[in-house]
Amino acid sequence: MQITTDAVKALREETGAGIMDCKRALTEAQGDIAKAKVVLRERGFAAAAKKAERETEQGVVEAYIHGGGRIGALVEVNCETDFVARNEAFRSLAREIAMQVAAMNPRFVSKDEATLEVIRAEQLSDADIAQQSLLSQPYIRDQSRTIQDLITETIHKTGENVRVRRFARFELGK
Repeated sequence: MQITTDAVKALREETGAGIMDCKRALTEAQGDIAKAKVVLRERGFAAAAKKAERETEQGVVEAYIHGGGRIGALVEVNCETDFVARNEAFRSLAREIAMQVAAMNPRFVSKDEATLEVIRAEQLSDADIAQQSLLSQPYIRDQSRTIQDLITETIHKTGENVRVRRFARFELGK
């Protein structure tokens, strides 16, 4: 099957992946853009796993204040270099994560962060922990993706490890 440059361009605009990655994914998916997105996502997870152990000492602290000023969130999102920290895709990710924290009120960054003492004291099930863990939560703008999926996509786009270090949520009167 012949892969057109328009198809490669359309996939690149939708995913932000590299041109050759888009072409390979379209070839593997036999020209089907939806299947090519799945291929790119799977490759992104593999790439992210390889980068997971790298140090993340740069990044941004992003704030989001919900309409009316009654709810606000701060998040620290880290990456490997200040070059990526200034990148628009990275800054956009930090903003989306801050918005997620304001909307969904997670308690933990990840399932691993939920301490055994908290789990025992509150008798939390695995489902409860997943629901209260930021990285496991469905993304508020697209319920088919999680926050971890967004981070993985950004890792694939930037070529660097990205990590949410911490967050805080404030609600007036609580």
